[in-house]
Amino acid sequence: MNNNLDLERFQQEVINGREKDRWATAAFPILMRKVYIWMALALAITGVTAFGVANSPAILQAIFTNKILFFGLLIGELALVWGVSAAINRLSLTTATLLFILYSVLNGVTLSFIFLVYTAESITSTFFITAGTFAAMAAIGYFTKADLSSMGKILMMALIGLIIATIVNIFLRNSMFNMIISYIGVLIFVGLTAYDTQKIKQMLMTADGVDEGTQKIALMGALSLYLDFINLFLYLLRIFGNSRD
Repeated sequence: MNNNLDLERFQQEVINGREKDRWATAAFPILMRKVYIWMALALAITGVTAFGVANSPAILQAIFTNKILFFGLLIGELALVWGVSAAINRLSLTTATLLFILYSVLNGVTLSFIFLVYTAESITSTFFITAGTFAAMAAIGYFTKADLSSMGKILMMALIGLIIATIVNIFLRNSMFNMIISYIGVLIFVGLTAYDTQKIKQMLMTADGVDEGTQKIALMGALSLYLDFINLFLYLLRIFGNSRD
């Protein structure tokens, strides 16, 4: 009798395991698609907002002549990213998505300055360079069999060093140092694109299904890749962008 019960339990576990594998296999591409849809939507919102603000002299003057407002926007962006990341488990998917959209808008407002500094042609060409580079590194992160976790730790430490170097150069205003920082920034965010892609893939591969919890994981993945793309674009723009002067 006990043997029969054990056999039935084992058979049920096998069935449940197969069902879980089937469902996870079905859920994974849906969730990965959501990552890139949310990321593309955020990039589109940022681009449209930046272009719209750049073509509105009144808004530009209000932002860039008022240091309190400008730095308030920057602080607001940082607070949104940290807040969403820290409270993602407590937030609903709808709220988290709306906050992501709000962040994309604020980022577009602060990035509008690039249309004042660089020519439209160089911005466009740099965007396509960024898109190609990002796609190549995301593919590497997705398909590689190598574990990139150790590289990710190194890149995060390098990112902290990059931030410190950037702050120091605000006071030094050394153009050569600025260019070196730009090249290092490109290397860091090229690596982070591959690392984040692999990390997102690994997290979503274990998803049991497409529910609110797994969609929030996908949303945070979209935010990570969005930040990688934006930063990579800005550092490449500093290298390849042609000044309006």
